Amino acid sequence: MYKYLLLFLFPVFAFSQSHKISGTVFNADKEKLDSVKVELYSAENFLIKSLFTNPEGNFSFENLSEQTFKVKINDEKYLSFEKSVEAKRDHEILNIILKSNQKDIEGVTVLKKKPLVKRKVDRLEFNVENSNISTLNAWEILKKTPQVTINNDILAVKGGTSVLVTINDKKVMMSGEELKNFLENTQGDDVKSVEVITNPPAKYEAEGGAVLNIVMKKNKIEGYRGVLSSKYIQTQYAKGVAGLSQYYKKNKLSVMGSYFRGTGTYYREETGSVNYPEDGTTWISTMNRKDQAKSQNTVNFNIEYEIDSLTTANLNYSGYFNPKSFGVYNVPTVIYNAQNVAESDYTTINDHHSRTINNSLSFQVDRKLNKKSSLSWINYFTGNNATKYQNVLTYLNFANQSPRETNFMTNNKNDVQLYSTQFDYQWKGDKLEIESGTKYSFVKTDSQLDFSDNENGGFQYRPEKSSLFDYKEHNFAVYTSLAYNVGKWNFKGGLRAEMTDLEGVVSEPYEVNKNNYWSLFPTFYAQYTTENKHDFGFSYGKRISRPSYSWLNPAKSYYNLFSYYQGDPKLKATIIHNLNLTYSFKNWNVDFYYRKELFPSMEISFQQHENNNLIYYYTNIEKGEAFGMSLYKNFEIKPWWNLIVSQNLEHNENYFTGMDGALNKNQVWNWVSNISTSFTLDKNSDWKMEIGQNYYSPAIQGTFRISSQWSAYFVMNRKFFNKKLEAAFVFNDIFKSTQQKISTKYGNQDNYFLDYQDTQGFTFSLKYNFGNQSVKSVKAIKKADEQERL
Repeated sequence: MYKYLLLFLFPVFAFSQSHKISGTVFNADKEKLDSVKVELYSAENFLIKSLFTNPEGNFSFENLSEQTFKVKINDEKYLSFEKSVEAKRDHEILNIILKSNQKDIEGVTVLKKKPLVKRKVDRLEFNVENSNISTLNAWEILKKTPQVTINNDILAVKGGTSVLVTINDKKVMMSGEELKNFLENTQGDDVKSVEVITNPPAKYEAEGGAVLNIVMKKNKIEGYRGVLSSKYIQTQYAKGVAGLSQYYKKNKLSVMGSYFRGTGTYYREETGSVNYPEDGTTWISTMNRKDQAKSQNTVNFNIEYEIDSLTTANLNYSGYFNPKSFGVYNVPTVIYNAQNVAESDYTTINDHHSRTINNSLSFQVDRKLNKKSSLSWINYFTGNNATKYQNVLTYLNFANQSPRETNFMTNNKNDVQLYSTQFDYQWKGDKLEIESGTKYSFVKTDSQLDFSDNENGGFQYRPEKSSLFDYKEHNFAVYTSLAYNVGKWNFKGGLRAEMTDLEGVVSEPYEVNKNNYWSLFPTFYAQYTTENKHDFGFSYGKRISRPSYSWLNPAKSYYNLFSYYQGDPKLKATIIHNLNLTYSFKNWNVDFYYRKELFPSMEISFQQHENNNLIYYYTNIEKGEAFGMSLYKNFEIKPWWNLIVSQNLEHNENYFTGMDGALNKNQVWNWVSNISTSFTLDKNSDWKMEIGQNYYSPAIQGTFRISSQWSAYFVMNRKFFNKKLEAAFVFNDIFKSTQQKISTKYGNQDNYFLDYQDTQGFTFSLKYNFGNQSVKSVKAIKKADEQERL
């Protein structure tokens, strides 16, 4: 009897609970708005329920009775919205477009004048589009990104230096100076946002401790437009960059191309000291590096075509060409005895030049399968070719020895080629999202070092000091992740499996290193949002950091007769565990984190006392541990006055085995402080000014202890002629306070060097916009047959 009664009442229950009101919230640019509060009122104006839109801008009120309600949105950034809606089983999906709430306060027009920081379940999004800092280049924007620090041109995220940089989720196969030059020539106006992903989800390859994804803008302007730009930089010596960017969009076709050429002289001051307690001597060297680059070329080309309403194809090429950088270093070294009296000296003259060529090509196809699912196929190829030549002449004047001179020459060639292909599938429902995919990549590197020295007036090739190093690495990965949004909770979890097969062959002495292993990389995220928009988050991720290909090369690269650099083909991959607790509210962003690194690889130095050599080499230390807190807040003091405070406090520990075989511990409390204030000086937001400071307290890296440094900067930018001409002035390191001391002192190791990287100086830049600079209203285009079937 009860069964029949339930069967009879089931349709009643089903129909009574099936009425709902749902929709999507957009801004005027048709961009979906996340975290917008939507309120549901009765016809008598009583509040029934409120919720926030999800990252896709969607909202849904369910289990409603069939009657008339009012949907209201009151957000300080937009004009108020109100609409009467009937709850029905076959309801109409609302598309709500919010108009910007532009205010005139104290004669100053406020419109998108500050960067927006948005906390998502798996990342922190730093939206710089149309903000105060969009006039800077991509490298400078990274310096201002929350949780990111750049010290001595080394990127770090919350203290961790294992960072993977991607552009539109594509890996950038550059490192060090190449990456810096490339990003310096990437215009800030082309950057939409920077995503700081401390625990990257399963979709991303497991390489790197954190991911910095630079999201570039899509060209939304119909027709043709261009940007002509130039920059003059004056530090110790002058540098300059000039370039042209062009954009064209018509119907289904969008094309972008840019070319930048830079030239200039780069300078760096170093003073090194090595103390040898066995013989009581101290060796002090002074080196002023001066290198000239006549032609640094950055090229970028992108074409996107909408094959049909469901399919889009994208082809991108980027290249960096530096055909020749050259210089001559004159390095005097004085040797003092135990009584601090100079008793010997030698002078090294290093004549060198180098060349770098980097080419990257990617092809991507995106296909919508239906209303909820899509498929992407990405192919990527990059080639990096570099050569370094040096001729080193040394004049020796040692006590109790006749003066003499030596001469050696090295020629180092490196070629890296990478290919990858990746398939990604995505399904998005109202509450559930599934991602899955697979990726294969292949890397091949060839390194050749030729060493010759002067014998009887002619150079003689030395095979015992030369080397050939060939390295191959295959990676295969599969992943899946699941995201679930229910009420105030957002959950996401994933698992990535990667197989690595590698082989390294060294010619002298002959050695073959092979390894094959599978690794699992789980990730988990949870986020809770209260009614008052307080966000609490938790995340865990396991990562891997594989050694850079140059670190695996065991060839000795000599700086002079008594110092060289050497890699290690047996370097282990570093396993990294990241744990994060986050809190966000009204532009307050706080992170508590813990990081553990097993066998981190890094550059360290050690002294060979028997022959007075100072050797720099890459190795694995035992482990590294860190815990800390980071804070970021953007204060709007006045509509025309902003203050940004970014702080990071961390306790860092490195454990390493010394030359005596004993386990040593290097630890420090590290504080990084960035404070800046900006002003809008006219009502049209055409004239802006910013003043800021960056402070780095003492830090560690393996055996190294790094001293503190501080710098201040000033920025002024102005737009003219209806925003077509933009001028900017930047004064960096105003007080020339960025010199650092990097020291090693334990057991019988005692050495340091003072480093100043020529950071004090000013930059003056001009940019002229021509062609169509405004978005045209485009008539609605009838949906194609494919899209009608969705």
